[in-house]
Amino acid sequence: QYGFGELAKRYALNLANARFLWRNRVGAEDLEVQITADGKQWLFHPYDYSLQDFDHSDEMVDTLAEQIESALSGKIPYLLLEVTAFAKIGRGQDVYPSEELILDKGKGKKSKVLYEVDGTAAMHSQKLSNAIRTIDTWYEEYGTDTGVGPIAVEPYGAVTNLGKAFRTPKAKSDFYTLFDKYSLGDDFESPEAAHYVMAVLIRGGVFGASAKE
Repeated sequence: QYGFGELAKRYALNLANARFLWRNRVGAEDLEVQITADGKQWLFHPYDYSLQDFDHSDEMVDTLAEQIESALSGKIPYLLLEVTAFAKIGRGQDVYPSEELILDKGKGKKSKVLYEVDGTAAMHSQKLSNAIRTIDTWYEEYGTDTGVGPIAVEPYGAVTNLGKAFRTPKAKSDFYTLFDKYSLGDDFESPEAAHYVMAVLIRGGVFGASAKE
């Protein structure tokens, strides 16, 4: 109904601003993101782009967003982006890889194990995915004293490190409430609600109804 242009632009901006570097983005003297796909290349300087909103883009972001939109809308069968990021940091400066989840913290075992690939510090795909889908500025508390800027697209708007859900069934702003209404024939109340629901579907998951329904 509204197209995938807005979602594609936000995903493109989260690649351009290198949000996926997380804490490694802070304290770097310079950052650069190179993206290639189908012979096309984009070059971004992440500090030129805000992490707090998606209001400003440029021609480079727009052309990348067009490619993403084409894939989401089915105009092209798929899109593979190769993303390479560079951070200029001081010698001996900390880097922040992902942590492994250790369920059995037995005696003598390390409680913190950092993620690595072939001996090199690395980040889990889930953490990268979380950054790219941190596009939800449509929740009620965004822009208020209790909001936290854009949050990752989640069915209940959960922000784990805060222990808070910004989209609750009580407020009728969670994915399941909105999707149930839509699937039963009602229209979305706003373009923002439609964008949010579609973003959750792009994120993926198991969204089944109970036998009682």
